[in-house]
Amino acid sequence: MAKKGKNYKASLEKFDKAKLHEVDEAMKLVTETSKAKFDETIEAHIRLGVDGRHADQQVRGAIVLPNGTGKDVRVLVFAKGPKAEEAEAAGADYVGAEELAQKIQNENWFDFDVVVATPDMMGVVGRLGRVLGPKGLMPNPKSGTVTMDLTKALAEIKAGKVEYRLDKQNIVHTVIGKASFGPEKLEENFRVLIDAIIKAKPSAAKGQYLKSVVITSTMGPGIKVNPAVLGQ
Repeated sequence: MAKKGKNYKASLEKFDKAKLHEVDEAMKLVTETSKAKFDETIEAHIRLGVDGRHADQQVRGAIVLPNGTGKDVRVLVFAKGPKAEEAEAAGADYVGAEELAQKIQNENWFDFDVVVATPDMMGVVGRLGRVLGPKGLMPNPKSGTVTMDLTKALAEIKAGKVEYRLDKQNIVHTVIGKASFGPEKLEENFRVLIDAIIKAKPSAAKGQYLKSVVITSTMGPGIKVNPAVLGQ
């Protein structure tokens, strides 16, 4: 097990690790316990009462956080012709087709955070499923990353669009901002995320939907939010 640093240990002394906190209290604590010399990313980790092995219990979608993510997102777009020109004009960091697919496959190149593709390019992108999929980079119509409206897609991504989806343990891991945002902006982003996840609740899900909610900074301890106060 990795040894915890003195800042981490000092942060643990600021609160009861077992307590379930109100949202505003959790956001205040996560900023107070962010002690690194860089602007730490704040994440939400939400365990859901679903079984993602079943297609009718999948939870996946995308939202635009009202205060953004605080991160300069690098976007790769697979497109050709006029659509490639549209992507470049809309601020894409990389635009191309087969040559970019080969660069990813042959050079293990991943200098990007989001992949967007026009529908006609999915034949090319599909061959990258084994390398893009595990990294959560595979374009998907449900998240708005397979689209003909590249201008809109890029505007939303650059403004702070984040995707949420279940991992194998039925947990959603999502960025909600930076420590420098402060408690109020983090809470605004967090509540928009929670509302979207609640609206995405599968009809097949039974029992308690929000099992546990933890907020954490890059280097800080996890702070538990009381799921009962979030509405289900």
